[in-house]
Amino acid sequence: MSARLHKAISGSEAAKVVKSGNRVVLSNFCGEPHLLPDLIMDRSEELRDVRLLHLRPCGQFIERYLERGMEKHVRCATAFAGGSRPIIQLLKEGRADFYPIPLSKVPWLFRSGSFKPDVFIATVTPPDELGYCSFGVSVDYAHAAAETAATVIAEVNENMPRTGGDSLIHISKIDYLVEAADSVYEVPTPKVTNLERRLAENVAELVEDEATIQIGYGAVAESIPPFLEDKHDLGMHTEMFPESAIDLVDKGALTNQKKTIDRGKIVSAFCAGSQRLYDWVDGNSSISMKPFDYTNDVETISKNNKMTAINTALQVDLFGNVYSDMLGFDEYSGAGGQPDFVIGASFSPNGKSIIVIPSTTSDGKCSRIVAHPSVSSNPKSPAIPTVARFHADYVVTELGVASLRGKTLKERARALFEISHSDFRTGLEQEGRRLSLLT
Repeated sequence: MSARLHKAISGSEAAKVVKSGNRVVLSNFCGEPHLLPDLIMDRSEELRDVRLLHLRPCGQFIERYLERGMEKHVRCATAFAGGSRPIIQLLKEGRADFYPIPLSKVPWLFRSGSFKPDVFIATVTPPDELGYCSFGVSVDYAHAAAETAATVIAEVNENMPRTGGDSLIHISKIDYLVEAADSVYEVPTPKVTNLERRLAENVAELVEDEATIQIGYGAVAESIPPFLEDKHDLGMHTEMFPESAIDLVDKGALTNQKKTIDRGKIVSAFCAGSQRLYDWVDGNSSISMKPFDYTNDVETISKNNKMTAINTALQVDLFGNVYSDMLGFDEYSGAGGQPDFVIGASFSPNGKSIIVIPSTTSDGKCSRIVAHPSVSSNPKSPAIPTVARFHADYVVTELGVASLRGKTLKERARALFEISHSDFRTGLEQEGRRLSLLT
């Protein structure tokens, strides 16, 4: 406790630790600190050339990025912009920096010196009797940032759950402590419609008993676990633990007892959801929080027998290319962990990679299965693939399943055509013929 009192400073004092020219990293997503991002922005006029790196942000400080000329004072840097309108706008205007890397490489970004942090700001639990704090819901890149940063500042928050696995940092590794009392950021549960349920039913057909699964975030991801409740001895190795998977544990479907590695443990890099989720992970020995360079490491992923990676996309073309992070040439989100898990699952014994997409855009005006972006009539059709055709495996729409692995170009084009929406098949067939894919 004496060490804690010796290091305790106010939020305004901590914000002044950041100097012009510094590279600053915030802990990820719902583990984001509440106080200091706003306080740094409050003194932005005093600062020049500060680069502030985070992935998907939660706090209101991101609105300050949009102020005219803010990028000269505090400039956003990120490897994932999904769900954040201000960040997407900044990237489109060239007022933010984007790193086109999968999540597995974020810790490398710090350790390689490509973005060596001067200051790392995290949210942690109060220290235990041995002086260990927990990074709680955000372990992903926390250790890499803490190990490489010249200065580590922690908002100590009793509301942060204490998680198991590799979540601990000793108080001696923290330079300054700031008391915080805000609730951990929550993410609303996405609304699940009949469309997502139909997609989930098709996905469930591909998930075998004793498979180790990875599921992302979103309405589709949240819709899948209820359709897996009749499976036996599933395991989970994922970057994000979806809240709906709690019910799989409670119903005995997700036991982790047949996993090849980390048997008996759910492995996850971060959590995002409601207070129900945070209460569930608090002190729960069945969940092991690990950094991205473990959870998303291709070799580690591939060690899981029947590794089944389930991810969403914006578009798939008839060649099998998967487009998940751009609209046209504008960044929409980021690669996330999709390339990591798609490739990892491909090397797993009996592994599967499943890409899940509705057959049309949400307004029903465009097909999500296209011949190729170069012949698409949609001006916002993604132009650069997130996962190349060489890794294509299963693609699922509400209309069925296309199995692409081991198929010729024409065979996979026909399989994708069969699960496209009927309203667009005439045009899709014409474009496919032009590319000599459909005959």
